[in-house]
Amino acid sequence: MPPFSDSVIDLNSEFRRALFRKGITFRVISGMQYTQNMLDAPVTAEAQVYAGQRPFESSFVQPIFAADLHQLHLAHAQLYLGGVWNWASWNPDGPKTVQLWALYFYKAFGEDRVEVKAGYIANNMSFVGLFVGGSTATGAQGVYAVLPYEAGMSYFPLTAPSANIRIHGPKNTYVQAAAQRSIDPNGGPAEVARNHTGFRFIPHGDKLVAINEAGYLRAPSTTMHEVWFRAGSINNTTPMRIEATGQLQPGNYCAYALMDAQVIKSDPARPDQGLYAGGSFMTVPRTMNAYARYYEARLYQKAPFRSRSGDVLSAVASRTGYSNIFTDHLVSQGKTVWRAGTTLTGSYSLRVSRGNYLSLGLSGVFGPAISPRVPNALNFIANWTLFF
Repeated sequence: MPPFSDSVIDLNSEFRRALFRKGITFRVISGMQYTQNMLDAPVTAEAQVYAGQRPFESSFVQPIFAADLHQLHLAHAQLYLGGVWNWASWNPDGPKTVQLWALYFYKAFGEDRVEVKAGYIANNMSFVGLFVGGSTATGAQGVYAVLPYEAGMSYFPLTAPSANIRIHGPKNTYVQAAAQRSIDPNGGPAEVARNHTGFRFIPHGDKLVAINEAGYLRAPSTTMHEVWFRAGSINNTTPMRIEATGQLQPGNYCAYALMDAQVIKSDPARPDQGLYAGGSFMTVPRTMNAYARYYEARLYQKAPFRSRSGDVLSAVASRTGYSNIFTDHLVSQGKTVWRAGTTLTGSYSLRVSRGNYLSLGLSGVFGPAISPRVPNALNFIANWTLFF
């Protein structure tokens, strides 16, 4: 996320200054994405099984309002409010919605050593650390390439009531946890269908999701390289369907471990710039989830050219293991299947101007859908994002 100063609207404009004087900030993020397979002609709408098999477009507008609560004599406290309009040309990779996505109270204690949030929160911005190495890296399979969502963790543009705490320990360590209402594990369109505004507190059947994470996060400096290790679990008490029996029972979970480290510094004056390497591992129960394992290796260069300090170049390899229980069941019905999906993605994120970013990528996808066994794909992916 670019800093607040990186905006199409000047930080020193009278509009910004008038809000700052009242302890208020207002930001709008707008984006568009286009994805298309470059190897084969588009299929009919009825035959589509992955994003890009037909030309895929999506867009969103995300207004964000934050207020410093010092007027209420609350130090280190904020009220945060965000809405979203989200649209996608292919509904399974949606959702299409206009709704709340964030409404929470934030407070820090003990010189920011303890931070708490409570309200409606999209927890994919707070846990796991998925957004590293380029935004096109995990997009080949849609949201199901990211197993935490299958386990019920809330994610943009969806939201859920949650109470979060983060404790900063000694020597760059931290622990954090959340008690969150589960989102619908059937995906974004199913969640929106029964919670159109995002305000619904507990839709019927949704239970508690407990998220726990511990990590080590060392910021870059002139003498130290940046390092971030995190591991955790997401445990969902919502009854979910067991594929083998068709019965509902609780116990879905996601366990994960991720590591990113700065390998080479490129500019001593800007410690965060340079070459990074990272990896991810995630697992969920095969009995409840079609996408069961996720592995990722990544290299990314912040400021690949000295004159392009805001750009990022990335190369990412990922493999998603499909549940053998689900695929065996499909085979017994006479359907063809892939047993796993592998992606190789290269992308370049270009800071075009202040608050204006363009990301272009190519993603080779081997096994682009569980069923049917469609040919491999080479997806062209373009993302354009504006920060106001």
